Amino acid sequence: MKFRMALIAAVLCTAMAAPAQTPPGGAQQKPAQQAAPSVQPGQAAKPDATAAAAPAEKLDPAKEAAIRHLLDITGESKEGENLIAGWTSRVHDGMSRAIPPEQMTKFMETFSAKFSASASPTAVTDSMVTIYARHFSMEDIQGITKFYESPLGQRMVKEMPDVSRESQTAGVQLDQKVVMQVLWGMEDEYPQLKKMLPPDPSKPTPPPPTPDAAPGPGASGAPSAAPATPAPTLAPKPTPPQQ
Repeated sequence: MKFRMALIAAVLCTAMAAPAQTPPGGAQQKPAQQAAPSVQPGQAAKPDATAAAAPAEKLDPAKEAAIRHLLDITGESKEGENLIAGWTSRVHDGMSRAIPPEQMTKFMETFSAKFSASASPTAVTDSMVTIYARHFSMEDIQGITKFYESPLGQRMVKEMPDVSRESQTAGVQLDQKVVMQVLWGMEDEYPQLKKMLPPDPSKPTPPPPTPDAAPGPGASGAPSAAPATPAPTLAPKPTPPQQ
């Protein structure tokens, strides 16, 4: 199951990042002129394709530098490298079950080279800079930076990875416990669950079956042996009187 989910996630990630393919026949065909789509009452109008294709507004260099400095001191500028390392590890763990060990080294070298060439770590940072600029003003960035440059902010940067990991583990364990309790409560309605789930620890364990009593003579259908006849006791011969 983990192997299948890792492959599905990898395929989805690759598909989402892949550029749009050109139609068969070489150059991309120009769409025919279409009438403006009608907008139904209660529906928002779709943005114009030309507006969507317009280049984003150029970011103020001072604000961009401030955001990149913030990403550096919080460690978020390494998010691209962490994502690449995480996906590489997942692919390795999943594909190691399908590819022979003697081929895994070459396979991972090829995958890592192609993946790193297609997924640049700096591209993730560039996207984060744009997102930060859209959600925070220059004053916000300066205030956040001031906090993270303080001793308390630096401690938060140091401790937050462990806090996040432990919180995620605790959440998964709690959710798993609730899921199992719900499924155990549905066993009476769906008896097939009893074959799929481990025993419910809150219910008393049924006693083991008692062994059958030893079968009596002839209980198994086999003829019983005849009782042994005691050997006859021979009486002593009388001794003739002596003359």
